[in-house]
Amino acid sequence: MSTTAAIAAPESPTRRAIRRFLRHRLAVFGLVIVVAFVLVAILAPVIAPYDPLQTSWARIRKPPSELHWFGTDENGRDVLSRVIWGARASLMAGVVSVLGALCIGVPLGLLAGLAGGWTDAVISRVADAMLSVPFLILAIALAAFLGPALENAMLAIAITASPVFVRLSRGMALDAKSTDWIEAARALGNPAWRTAFVHVLPNIVPPLLVQASLAIAEAIIAEAALSFLGLGQQPPNPSWGSMLNSSQRFLTQAPWLSIFPGLTIMVVVLAFNLMGDGLRDALDPRADKT
Repeated sequence: MSTTAAIAAPESPTRRAIRRFLRHRLAVFGLVIVVAFVLVAILAPVIAPYDPLQTSWARIRKPPSELHWFGTDENGRDVLSRVIWGARASLMAGVVSVLGALCIGVPLGLLAGLAGGWTDAVISRVADAMLSVPFLILAIALAAFLGPALENAMLAIAITASPVFVRLSRGMALDAKSTDWIEAARALGNPAWRTAFVHVLPNIVPPLLVQASLAIAEAIIAEAALSFLGLGQQPPNPSWGSMLNSSQRFLTQAPWLSIFPGLTIMVVVLAFNLMGDGLRDALDPRADKT
């Protein structure tokens, strides 16, 4: 009696990446924290116990209590409500800034890598020049030039973060440029834009996702720094950075004003970094496939 060996169907790259990610406990923990803060930002009008802009001279700088879990600020506003609403500004600044950096950096990087010649030289030198300036210093300079506003801060962060994506997409495009399937796509008469966005871009999505998740954490810190300096979200609208700015005068009298927004920034940034590390390990093609 003959037997037939059962051949298991090969695991798809997506399922393999998900399995690797779920085995990374810290990455899963980071993902849970990120999702929780996203839900908090979306549901801020529902879950915030008070109006974040409502002032009360009878409850100025009250310590944490049953009525105000995070205490109140120098204008009698509920700190917990302002932290919850501040999540909208900070997370939006992080996500929108990185999306803007992707929209700027990826096309330029693909153009530099596939076109070569003077085009590559100009784009690469501009990106190198921007990378030679510290990230936060360049973001502050651009935000000061554009003017104090959350939208201008997001634009400044997007421009400042784009050189990283230029270099990443350029390097991946250079690697793909010499492969047989790119040569075949060109031999079939595909225009350069189709070769870049249809044949090259899908193959560089994994490293872009990893870099984007790490860049969001950096963008959140940059937005908090710009708001702290008065170049981001403008008072009285809540932002974690602007809350830290207003609390610096009361570090000894009311330390909760700086503790809670500072801890929130730390937790969110740590969560994005943990998630980014997990994505890097899960999407690494050299990882063990078992």
